[in-house]
Amino acid sequence: MHKNNANSTSEKDKTKKQFSPEIEVFINDYVKKLNEGVASIFAGAGLSIPAGYVNWSELMSEIAQDLGLDINQEKDLVSIAQYHVNENQNRSKLNQKILDEFTEDTDETENHRIISRLPVSSIWTTNYDKLIEKSYLKENKVVDVKYRNNQLLTTKPKRDLVVYKMHGDVNHPDEAILTKEQYEQYYQTHEPFLNALSGELITKTFLFVGFSFTDPNLDYVLSRLNFRFSKNKRTHYCFVKRHELGDATNPDQATLDYNNRRQSLTINDLKRYGIKTLLVDSYSDITNILEEIESRYKKRTIFISGSAETYEPHDKHNAIGFVHNLSKAVVENNFKIVNGFGWGIGSSVINGALESIHNNPNKYSEDQLILKPFPQFKTGSKELKELWADYRQKMISQCGVSIFVFGNKMVDGKIVEANGVMDEFKIAHQNGCICIPIGLTNYASRNIFDIISKEPDKYYDNPDIIMPILEQLADEKTTFTQAVKIIKDLLKTLKK
Repeated sequence: MHKNNANSTSEKDKTKKQFSPEIEVFINDYVKKLNEGVASIFAGAGLSIPAGYVNWSELMSEIAQDLGLDINQEKDLVSIAQYHVNENQNRSKLNQKILDEFTEDTDETENHRIISRLPVSSIWTTNYDKLIEKSYLKENKVVDVKYRNNQLLTTKPKRDLVVYKMHGDVNHPDEAILTKEQYEQYYQTHEPFLNALSGELITKTFLFVGFSFTDPNLDYVLSRLNFRFSKNKRTHYCFVKRHELGDATNPDQATLDYNNRRQSLTINDLKRYGIKTLLVDSYSDITNILEEIESRYKKRTIFISGSAETYEPHDKHNAIGFVHNLSKAVVENNFKIVNGFGWGIGSSVINGALESIHNNPNKYSEDQLILKPFPQFKTGSKELKELWADYRQKMISQCGVSIFVFGNKMVDGKIVEANGVMDEFKIAHQNGCICIPIGLTNYASRNIFDIISKEPDKYYDNPDIIMPILEQLADEKTTFTQAVKIIKDLLKTLKK
């Protein structure tokens, strides 16, 4: 229904990828789990490799060479690390390799950035690098990192999520899980991690990203869960790239046929653990799918923008009641509301949402109402206008839909259009929000409708569907009661 960004007529939008029915089902299920707070991510090496970090084969290449082995002929890389320790009676070179390869300051990938914006409460990873933590810090989120047993006993105050680095951290390479002996003893040395992972695999839905399913630790957990819950498994998901003739691992048709057969067997084996495989043609497809997950999740959060010094030509009581009922409709359709407590509007938004929540607390939650009152004083070196601009950007970036009502203020004794509401419209469009102006409330909302009407293709993927709805909401003959019903129908459409 909406364009992805301000450059919404770009070729990217014109060639918007259509997902297979299988991936559509996954996206809808995972978004549902995100809304329920029971979604998690398991990140493997494939998540970090596009950022410039090495894979296991590259990490062990020089180690294998020292042993007189050809890394291209070796499949059991864990044993390579063990052979090195056996021969040298220390692992200092292995530790140095970790430091050399994973401490380089590199930018996170787009997949890292998208994941950091999703509301998962935990991420599990076998990676040593700090790209996940770095991504979350840029989103101003508090990360509680666990890579030692004793860290599981403490909780970082006000944390937004936990990152479980079950194989260790680059800053402590001597503790990193690398050798065969360490893998064999992991169930004893890191039993708390395995217990925690087991619990999360039972209670949360995992998406495995960049994972090859050759890790013996994960296999240990999955096999025991499979034994314990053989008939009642939770469904998890993983991305797997289809083999392609001519790529690095499929130089000829015979090799391709062999690898396809082996992949098919692996996919079928993962079903024992309740893991459903999502086949993709290229790694860029994973980014597209993650983007769609984020977009659909954000569509369940609505920013209500507006301010009102006057409600003319409408009766004040009716106008306030309209905003109240609008807010109720949003909550009762299981959307979240973000509101900046706009003058003359904010109280009605709050009252409408709370009425629904308090009348049916088992169905609706106070988490559905997110209030972001604007700062009123200069902070540090930033002027108030600059603070407001940053505040608006952060507030609206959480949302996928923006509804605009009224939008006027008093300046020098005169009623004028609220420039703040117009700023919020521009930011909402830039952030890919579906913009819904209630034009019949006049002022900025009417102006926004007029702007959109001139170039609807710029704002929506399907203007033929959305514009008749906006025209009804801009028609002065439409009553507030009718407007609420129109918006309710629109919200039901947005949930699909």
